[in-house]
Amino acid sequence: MDEGFVKGDKVEVCSKQDGFFGSYFEAKVLSKLPRGSFYKVKYKNLVTEGEDPMPLIEIISADEIRSMPPKLFQPSTFRRHDKVDAFDLDAWWFGEIIGQKGDIFSVYFPTTNDVCEYPLERLRRHLDLVNGHWISSAARQRLLRF
Repeated sequence: MDEGFVKGDKVEVCSKQDGFFGSYFEAKVLSKLPRGSFYKVKYKNLVTEGEDPMPLIEIISADEIRSMPPKLFQPSTFRRHDKVDAFDLDAWWFGEIIGQKGDIFSVYFPTTNDVCEYPLERLRRHLDLVNGHWISSAARQRLLRF
């Protein structure tokens, strides 16, 4: 959904590349292109290849960009089946908590069928963007029942 982003807006860009489908990369809007629904963005964590890496700049379709989810109070733990985003490979990935050993959480990723382990500081509560509003996965499930 094109929310009319402007220069300087912090956003997340959804990757549609093989192996990265469903991941979200943090970026900043540099400009909205005058024709069509495209934006020029500069990534926070992705860099160009070569001797002098620089932040990667790309032209992105409006359907690949969303506002940053709000910063929520970080829980001191997660429970089994909690929906989370895990930070890995420079992006946020959607997953579900399936276990915990001490301070390490096991996360199942439905898009890849992988299970990986993460410390709490690399996890955040998962939120869904529905009609321009961020809601928890539990709230979204309640909405879908009606």
